[in-house]
Parts: sequence; C-alpha cells; structure tokens
Amino acid sequence: MNKLIFPVMGAILLCSTFGIAQDNLWSSGRPDGHAPISIMADHYHKKGEIMFSYRFMPMWMSGNLSSAKEISEAEIHEDYMVAPQKMKMTMQMLGFMYAMSDGLTFAVMGNHIANDMDLVTGMREGFVTKSSGFGDVSVSGLLKIVNGNKQSLHTTIGISIPTGNIDQRDDTPMMANAQLAYPMQLGSGTWDPYLGVTYLGQSTNFSWGVQPSYKLRLGTNTEDYALGNLLNVVAWGAIKASDYLSFSTSINYCNLGEITGQDADLNPMMMPLFNTVNSGRNQMDLGVGSNFYISSGGLKNLRLGLEVKIPVSQSVNGIQMKNTLATTFGVQYSL
Repeated sequence: MNKLIFPVMGAILLCSTFGIAQDNLWSSGRPDGHAPISIMADHYHKKGEIMFSYRFMPMWMSGNLSSAKEISEAEIHEDYMVAPQKMKMTMQMLGFMYAMSDGLTFAVMGNHIANDMDLVTGMREGFVTKSSGFGDVSVSGLLKIVNGNKQSLHTTIGISIPTGNIDQRDDTPMMANAQLAYPMQLGSGTWDPYLGVTYLGQSTNFSWGVQPSYKLRLGTNTEDYALGNLLNVVAWGAIKASDYLSFSTSINYCNLGEITGQDADLNPMMMPLFNTVNSGRNQMDLGVGSNFYISSGGLKNLRLGLEVKIPVSQSVNGIQMKNTLATTFGVQYSL
C-alpha cells in the first residue's frame, strides 16, 4: 500500500504547495467542477452549504476467471458442485453533505442493494438466487488542506457502519433457505474506517484530479469472517465543452484483499464463491463520462452525471466471476 499511496501523496503536496495564490481559487461552480459521478468525496463546500445526491449504480459480471484467464463451467464442475454464470448488482445511493465551516464538510451516505445471480449445477440444472436490502452507511469528514492557484487538496476521514445484512438467504435445488455467497451479502458486517486524499486542478477549459484511498476492516463479523482491506486509486481528467457540459475520462485501480475467516454455513466444496481462497483481486478500469450543470435560474446548482466503466485488466485469487461493465447515473443539488 505504501509504495502506491506515499508517492502519489508526495506529488500532490508538491503540486499544491508552490505558487499558491489565494485570489485564484479552484471552483466547483462549473460542469467539470465535480469529478466523474462514480467518484465519492471528490469535493468540499463553503460554510453553510448543503448538497443532496442520488446515484443509480448497476454492475454486471459474466463468466469466470482463474487468475487472469477465463475458465469454463465444465472446468469449475471438476472441483465444485455449482458454477456461477452471471450476476447483476444494482446499488442506489443517497448522499448528504453539509459544510460546518469553510474547512470541514460533513458527509453521510446510505444505499440499497439488489443482487441477482444465475448459477448451474454439474447436472446442468440452472437456478437463480436473489438478495436485496439496505447496505452499510458511511459517515465522513472532508478537511480542506489548501485551495489556491486553481488547485485544491483535501483529506477524507470516515467510517463505514455495518448496517447491511450479512445473513441473506434464498432457496436452491440443494437446500431451502440456504445461506448465500459472500458477494451476495449486503454489507461487510464490520466497522470499516477509511482514509482518502484528493487533489484537484483546473485551467480555463480543463480539470483533473487524483484520489488514493484505503479502507480497513476491523475485527470479524457475526458470521466469523472479515472482507479484505481495499486500496483504491483513481485519476481523471475532464474538458469543459461549454458553461453547462463537460466530458471526462478516468482510470481506476483497486486492490481488494482476501477474506479472512469463514462463514460456517457455506460449504467450500459447493461452489467457488463459498470458498474464501477464491477472494481478493486486482483490477484496472477505464471510464468515460459526462456532467451537465445548471449555473443559473430556478434550478441553479443542479448537476446530472453519467459514467460508464469497463475493466481493462483484472486478476483474481483462485476462481471468481469476471466483471464486465459498471455504470453510474447521478443527480446532485446544492443549496
């Protein structure tokens, strides 16, 4: 983790501490003044400002990987009774931000998750499992470090509260009311502190940013396991096409650690996603997006965002499902 985060933070600090002119501030009041809509905690607010947000975030998986190579269902059935085929996860997220001062913005995010997974047995019997409900709630503070010379730097310190259910069950051909796989659960079940640093820069018609972040899992949950720690580094650039429209591109790297412990209700021989050796991955995503911003009139400060992300590389531990596409549509409104 240190090999990735510390050089990035060092470069950010160097860029942000030389030539600062406080009369030439970075501004969020333009279409590219926010990061691509999939990126959280990318900006702070002035004292007294409030922002509400809604995001609709479907993600699709299809097929399976063994390390970085595709693996067939027949190969999976040599060692497991069931093979996953495809999965869709749909998250709807509500967010609220309030600036208690020019230097500190409070943020809270809650979400609802719906999962659908198609599976097939070794006897070629297909079935579907589903789970849905509210996920974990995140509470954080965004602390402004510097803003000047069209550059900004802030840090995010937060914690994820384990409000998401981790005992999701459904009927399968093998068992009624069976415990579902780890990816089908709605939360981590643990208190998860996280830390992030965000650097932002602007010119007349362009903007850019970098955000490394790290989430740590504390202890084990009530099912006797803990999800892996999560390192995420995202960089983006955007062009301001007009006073109300911008287009962006992003590159996102994530490293998710292995699950520790084990849910006693999941038989590791049943399917790959029941076996914790098949957990943890490295992935690089490429994103393209757009922001539409209303700067005047009755809908002033209303912002619509859309981003589509596809994996350009992914490598998993053991056997896991292959990520294929993720999209985010969002609405943000500031007062």
